[in-house]
Amino acid sequence: MSSIRFALNHMSTPALSVESFFAAAKSLGIDSVEIRNDLASNAILDGTPAAAVKELAARYGLTIISINALQRFNEWNEARAKEAAELIGYARDCGAKALVLVPVNDGSGREPEVRKQNLVTALTALKPMLDAAGIIGLVEPLGFEICSLRSKTEAAAAIENLGAQSTFRLVHDTFHHHLAGEAATFPDLTGLVHISGVSDAAVSVSDMRDPHRVLVDAGDRLDNVGQMRALVSAGYAGPFSFEPFAPEVHALKEPVEALKESMAYLAAHV
Repeated sequence: MSSIRFALNHMSTPALSVESFFAAAKSLGIDSVEIRNDLASNAILDGTPAAAVKELAARYGLTIISINALQRFNEWNEARAKEAAELIGYARDCGAKALVLVPVNDGSGREPEVRKQNLVTALTALKPMLDAAGIIGLVEPLGFEICSLRSKTEAAAAIENLGAQSTFRLVHDTFHHHLAGEAATFPDLTGLVHISGVSDAAVSVSDMRDPHRVLVDAGDRLDNVGQMRALVSAGYAGPFSFEPFAPEVHALKEPVEALKESMAYLAAHV
């Protein structure tokens, strides 16, 4: 059995308050968590001060590895700059190590030159903001065909061309990696791995969406086990963070038990 470092994204238990979420992580023996800015009636959206989140994390002995996420980060404008400044400030003040950066995913900005220029513009603007706060930017390409940044290869090239490897890392999301059909992985540039499975045998890969994303089990079609093995054997030693979006996972009465089962399955097979 390998010693995988598991982490927990609040999307795995979105009905729980931040404190209950932290307690759930602790009960699973997990010491790294991701908080989100897209959960209604929950920190961050409910106005919970960053200092209160920091104090809770310390009480439960947890590291906040990221805030998830600055959406449409590669559509850089005045509104995005303001949003980025607020999230980076919150990340700094709550003790989070990184901010996840999610690209435009509505079919716009996909033309090759536009796509590349938008990415460089955003990374160039974000770098000094992140550096000043001591926060890492985690770039997360999405595998959806309509996404403006599907390729980790493209993201890695932009980061390297800017000489910004100390500021930016990649998120390897097992769902999006499978959808993008991209063979390349970048273990040395990967700062975080998101894990979720798809067990529905009826859905085609091109029709897979967030609601299909469940906890990884033996029925997984995304080869999470293979992807995780490949990353670990290539030297990735960071966290593997559970990020299921399926309504049936969110409705579980005993989410901790379900997570425990998925952790045991992966620990036995990776």
